[in-house]
This record gives sequence, C-alpha cells and structure tokens, in this order.
Amino acid sequence: MLDDFMIRAALAGLGVAFAAAPLGCFVVWRRMAYFGEATAHSAVLGVALALSFSLPILPAVIMAALAMGLTVTMFRGRGYAMDTLLGVMAHTALAAGMVAVALLSDVRLDLNAFLFGDILAVTRGDLATIWAGGAAIVGLMSWRWSALLVATLNPDLARASGIDPRREELWLTLALALVVAVAIKVVGVLLIAALLVIPAAAARPLVRTPEGMAIAAAAIGGTAAIAGLAGAYWGDSPAGPSIVCAATLLFLASAALGPVLRRR
Repeated sequence: MLDDFMIRAALAGLGVAFAAAPLGCFVVWRRMAYFGEATAHSAVLGVALALSFSLPILPAVIMAALAMGLTVTMFRGRGYAMDTLLGVMAHTALAAGMVAVALLSDVRLDLNAFLFGDILAVTRGDLATIWAGGAAIVGLMSWRWSALLVATLNPDLARASGIDPRREELWLTLALALVVAVAIKVVGVLLIAALLVIPAAAARPLVRTPEGMAIAAAAIGGTAAIAGLAGAYWGDSPAGPSIVCAATLLFLASAALGPVLRRR
C-alpha cells in the first residue's frame, strides 16, 4: 500500500493535521499566529546550518525553531510591541536562512520544496518521522493540556494554582518546534502557520468546549489534507498550497454555518 505515492502523501497530510490540531487551538486562543509564523521561518535557517555542518536536518530545524521561540520570549516585555518583535524576528530568520542557503556553493538544494512543501515526494522514512513526531506532540499536549489551558485562560489563576505560565509557554514553544520540523516536508515553511491556524479557527464556531475544538480542528485539518491532495491531483496544482486552500474553504463554510448552529 505504501508503494503508492498518493497513499504516502495522504498519510503524511493526516499525520501533520492530527499533530497540528491541538497546538493550533492554543495558537488561536493565545493570539500567537505570528509567533507560529516566526518559528516556522526559522526552519530555513536550521536547514542551512544543517547543510553547512553536515548535520541531520530534523534536529537542526527543531533547535532553530526552539532558539527562535526562546529569543522572542526573552525579548518580550522589554519595550517592544509583540507584533513588532515577531515581525523583525520572522523576516530576519527567513532572510538569513535564504542567504545562508545561497552561500552553500557545493550543495544543491531545492529551496521551493522547503518553502512550499513537497508532500508528493514523501518517503517511508519521512512518514515514520512525521507520525513519530505527531505522536510526541499529541502526547505532550495531552500531558500538559490542563495546565496549558489554565495558563492560557487566566495566568493569575494559574499562578494561584501553582502553575508557572512561563513554563507552560516553553512547553508550547517546544511543541511548535516539533510541528515545524514534521510539517516542513508537507506544506513548507511559508504555509505551516496557515495549517496551524485555519483548522482551529474553522473549528471554533462549531463547538462549545476546548476538547471539542481540538477534535474538530483535527477532523477539519485531515479533511483539508485529503481534499487538497485530491484537488492537486485533478487540477495539477501544487499540493501544499492546495491543502491550505481547502482548509480556507472549510473555514468559510464554518463561518457561514456557525451562526446557524448558535441560534439552534
């Protein structure tokens, strides 16, 4: 079954969607869309550093994404608005990564595959990495779910309950780094933030509980992955952007259906 490249692509899309769903809910609740984008952009720099020092790409991407998240956390509250700081860091990381890749004269690299993904070229090894990383992310989110939820809704209540909001934010940064590492092959650096935010935003009007939102986001993300791949196959369009477009159509349908469900 795994000899068919479309089956491998579908499994890869589902793995990323299921991993990104619970994390995307926290990104939406915390209004961290730009934070996710900045973390994703750092992946290009991680790829360049991995190729420069002959290191495995996956750990290098995770470390670069973690470094970005920790840097933003460190500079926050020092006189800079959060959106300004994230804008500076995101564009700097992306530009520095592209310059570093261009300077690698002895390495041939398809930069478009990292920017927009190449899900149709996923191998069995990539599938194992995606699903192992996805399982780690789901396990981490399940373990920290209650603490993350309290820290997100009310940091003061979290402190009174013995929960350190900064520590929970670090766990969230780690999960974001893992998502970036496993999703870069599927949708690419430029579209990872969209896959985090859009399914969670689409799920929000349809449910009443945080757990229900995470489950609905996973279902919407998985549906978008399959629908986007089908659209790419029949329309001969890029697979990664097609998945994001499918997710956007589901978001629009959810936005139209949400008020009807609330009235009922």
